[in-house]
Amino acid sequence: MSKFGELLQSGDWKGEKHVPVIHAPENVGVDEAFELQVSIGDEISHPNTLEHHIAWIKVFFKPEKSKFPVEVADFAFRAHGEYDVVTDYVGKTELTLKESGTLYALSYCNIHGLWENSQSIQVK
Repeated sequence: MSKFGELLQSGDWKGEKHVPVIHAPENVGVDEAFELQVSIGDEISHPNTLEHHIAWIKVFFKPEKSKFPVEVADFAFRAHGEYDVVTDYVGKTELTLKESGTLYALSYCNIHGLWENSQSIQVK
């Protein structure tokens, strides 16, 4: 039996349209609010049709001193062309952190499965 992590695919978001792109500063102050944006298709557009679409993006943060991550955002994309309504693959939220760690983003394509990306963030 395979482990869940073995199902995750990754790549350079500049050349792979499924990889979630994390837009966040590399450095923030303790308890300093910052905007976190996650998107799909920044360089290469991903289809958004009933037949082929991104269903969701989830974001987790794992503090350096913690064993486990915490889920910080969950963006669902429900409109895939019905009645000419289309959801853009962009999610935004605001965060504050007390310690450095890593942001992890997962996206799910209904045809090509799960994709991952990560970014370190330093709290000073």
